[in-house]
Amino acid sequence: MNIDFNKNKDGLVPAIIQDAITKNVLMLGYMNEEAFNKTKDTKLVTFFSRTKNRLWTKGEDSGNVLNLVEIKLDCDNDTLLIQVNPKGPTCHKGSDTCWSDTNSESFGFISKLENTIESRVKAGDTTKSYVASLFEKGINKIAQKVGEEAVEVVIEAKDDNDDLFLNESADLLFHYLMLLQAKGFKFNDVVTVLKERE
Repeated sequence: MNIDFNKNKDGLVPAIIQDAITKNVLMLGYMNEEAFNKTKDTKLVTFFSRTKNRLWTKGEDSGNVLNLVEIKLDCDNDTLLIQVNPKGPTCHKGSDTCWSDTNSESFGFISKLENTIESRVKAGDTTKSYVASLFEKGINKIAQKVGEEAVEVVIEAKDDNDDLFLNESADLLFHYLMLLQAKGFKFNDVVTVLKERE
């Protein structure tokens, strides 16, 4: 790894710290060559503290260390992306991240869709919401819809119309997310089971 520590006058490069599992950005620190080498050797993320003017291993006082998983260098060789497994909160103010965010796993649009389903169920407007009307009919009807959509996916998989196959797949996933919520679960619960099987 050919890091350009001389690009800045102070010999420091930014180090973006990312949770290796959730992919959330936890903090930003700076490293000089000595901090980088110590991080590689100890497997604990170490920065050069500009306020203390010395090396500083994250968690050296609190115990909330950042266990090194992987280091990536950007295309200009002057910024590091460091993936970690954090032990405890990352921010010195006690939050999971330095942006006061909770470090929970997000699945992008899937998580947004789950939140939309949940809000439609809570609103309960069965005249305007397909989701609310299906939930009102109960779990048996939701499960039946998942079964119907699964059969349609299988049928379209055997044909040559990719557009129909993808649309039926989207319908299946949408109804499956509803079934998960009806059972009191989220997509993350299924991902956890898959991770345990890995």
